[in-house]
Amino acid sequence: MSAIVLDGASVADATLARVAEAARALALTPGLAVVLVGADPASQVYVGAKGRAAKLCGFHSLQFDLPESTPEAELLALIDRLNRDPAVHGVLVQLPLPKTIDATRVLEAIDPAKDVDGFHPVNVGLAASGVISRALIPCTPAGAMILVDRACEQLGRRLDGLEAVVIGRSNIVGKPMAQLLLARNSTVTIAHSRTRDLPAVARRADLLVAAVGRPEMVKGDWIKPGAIVIDVGINRIPAPEKGEGKTRLVGDVAYAEALQVAAAVTPVPGGVGRMTIAMLMANTLTAAARARGLAAPDF
Repeated sequence: MSAIVLDGASVADATLARVAEAARALALTPGLAVVLVGADPASQVYVGAKGRAAKLCGFHSLQFDLPESTPEAELLALIDRLNRDPAVHGVLVQLPLPKTIDATRVLEAIDPAKDVDGFHPVNVGLAASGVISRALIPCTPAGAMILVDRACEQLGRRLDGLEAVVIGRSNIVGKPMAQLLLARNSTVTIAHSRTRDLPAVARRADLLVAAVGRPEMVKGDWIKPGAIVIDVGINRIPAPEKGEGKTRLVGDVAYAEALQVAAAVTPVPGGVGRMTIAMLMANTLTAAARARGLAAPDF
């Protein structure tokens, strides 16, 4: 048995094209403001990719690069200005922030209607209450759900009643992923590092979502034969075979083993990670449409 490989790169490209087309059809120029504090290399890469995607979609793209020493009050003042700017529909503060800044206070300062990351307590509460249509959903689980739907379509399955196990309980991925699956009538278990006999719990899953940040933790014998496996992890590990000091990216799932057991699996790289930025653009378009009193497109 060899699994279907869910190509997140091609699905992300198609999603970005749909976002750009929908923006043109609605005669909107969504504005996205991204704030980067400090010079974390990974954050710089992510922020650059977000800016390029925004321009590709025809958005008004703003980037604010602030030094590591920026006082919290200065960052909050910038957010306040962006909240009040009618040309800006999405405000994103790249995490992690310097330790001198209270990330919770910063995220709560963003207007919930412009919170395109979906981290504000108002959006979290709407999603937890099942009011998905009014919330802005965190981008990674939103993108993962599109890949889940793609797998179900290819395999001729329905999410209704399907047993799903989400390994990971973060506010960014694990919890919202579980809420999205509940909203689609799946039976959901959230597992984590303290779960007793985690491999046995994982083996129950018709749909297994791995979001723990531990390289290749989920082995092939953790996977129920024929399951759909969504690997959210992005981990960099040493790759001496590529040369001294070289590294490579792997997920939370032992990919080669999963291919032999699962019915469908996302690769790393080229899976969920590409979908995250696509859904950020979709959220920004949604925020812009709502600001104009227009119906937001579905993605």
